[in-house]
Amino acid sequence: MGLENLQDLVTEQQNLKTLKIDRKSTEEILEVINEEDQTVPVHIKREIQSIAEVVDQVVKSFEMGGRLFYVGAGTSGRIGILDASECPPTFGTPSEMVKAIIAGGETAIFKAVEGAEDSEELGATDMHTNGVRLHDVVIGITASGRAPYVIGALKEAKKIGANTVSFTCTKNSALNKVADYKINIEVGPEVITGSTRMKAGTTQKLVLNMITTTSMVKLGKVYNNLMVDVQPLNKKLVDRAKRIIQNVTGCSLKEAGELFDQSEGNPKIAIIIYTCQVDKNKAAELLKDAKGFVYKAIKAYNK
Repeated sequence: MGLENLQDLVTEQQNLKTLKIDRKSTEEILEVINEEDQTVPVHIKREIQSIAEVVDQVVKSFEMGGRLFYVGAGTSGRIGILDASECPPTFGTPSEMVKAIIAGGETAIFKAVEGAEDSEELGATDMHTNGVRLHDVVIGITASGRAPYVIGALKEAKKIGANTVSFTCTKNSALNKVADYKINIEVGPEVITGSTRMKAGTTQKLVLNMITTTSMVKLGKVYNNLMVDVQPLNKKLVDRAKRIIQNVTGCSLKEAGELFDQSEGNPKIAIIIYTCQVDKNKAAELLKDAKGFVYKAIKAYNK
């Protein structure tokens, strides 16, 4: 799509509800933004089935040793980086399991790199630079669905044999033509025309949260609704891990601390030690046999 067709994109059209936003009071502007933001989850709900198909493929890929890559330019790239960077501390994943690639590299995280998103060749090159391979899932994120960098990346990822996903905020996009799966959530014109860091950005943040969180639940990294694979990397996370152990087992905080030490900082193993009254090695064995699911480990032991 050429620049002459830019005005045809939903993400670039004027929002008739905000035409005179520059004449409103502070509270009125905030109310308008808030009202528009409230439409985002409604649009996402209509695409749950498409998102579910992607999640199921991501889980399948993880189970085969594959990884999840987000690829984007500008705002889309930064939102991918935010979601990917939160997976290790939240779910105890290796840093390479969920990765984000942004047009222009690390510099572009904080400062726009002119022209980076306009090169299909750069997108293709970055697939090889980052070692994308068979069984990986590559999600191309672009509000308009037309960023050449993302299109080039998905084309190359597909050649490599990875599973590809087009994630856009427009129904008909160039990116759709090169993807195996499609998540197209059209949230309409932005409050400020073309400012896709707003509703489109909110959509991207919510959907990426959904994809990684649901995938991690299906991999056994959550017990009930608790982050039992949390990595206790600082004082706050150590305290959270102990409270998770206390919450699940009903033991005292002092006992939870002892279980934390006994399990070498692994809440899953600590919970199994207490619940099944076994030692650390047996708990680890039960957890391994249950493929990381705490409830399955406890159920198998109590049979």
